[in-house]
Amino acid sequence: MKITDQCVVGLTWTLKDTLGEELDVLDEPVEFLVGGTDLLASLEKALQGHVAGDSLEFQLEPQDAFGDYDDRLLFLEPRHLFPEQLEEGMGFEGLPEGSNPTAPRDRLYFVSDIYPDHVVMDGNHPLAGIALRIRLKVHSVREATISEIGQGTLGTGFFRMQVDEPGEAPPAPRTLH
Repeated sequence: MKITDQCVVGLTWTLKDTLGEELDVLDEPVEFLVGGTDLLASLEKALQGHVAGDSLEFQLEPQDAFGDYDDRLLFLEPRHLFPEQLEEGMGFEGLPEGSNPTAPRDRLYFVSDIYPDHVVMDGNHPLAGIALRIRLKVHSVREATISEIGQGTLGTGFFRMQVDEPGEAPPAPRTLH
């Protein structure tokens, strides 16, 4: 079966930056819904027409991957709003109550710096602004079930970071996880 919209693909991959540094490796196949919200549009486009056993290698520029880095998504928040045990790199869905009211609430934020009185929260995807070299292997392709199509995801959306409300248009710039 060839990959088309609304099918399920089992993938493994290696993600590297343009200097060849390994950023992520998925050794065991994971299933993703093509035509849903699990994968980047650029990955779905590259996968079209391929079959199980195919391997692909390509480069994605930031605008086709996780977007350009947006310093407007950095927020300096009071330290007391966060748990006592806090480490750089920790992620939060939205910012805590009492934080900057202009900060989008429908994002994943990561702790980038911790100061005695403040915490810097970053709403960018950790790979924003980075061109990626991707090596994908297609391990399986099958038709998606009606239920999977209806959900729009298999829940394995590694590539999405935006927490969208159903039927809501994505804000610009769109970030992914």
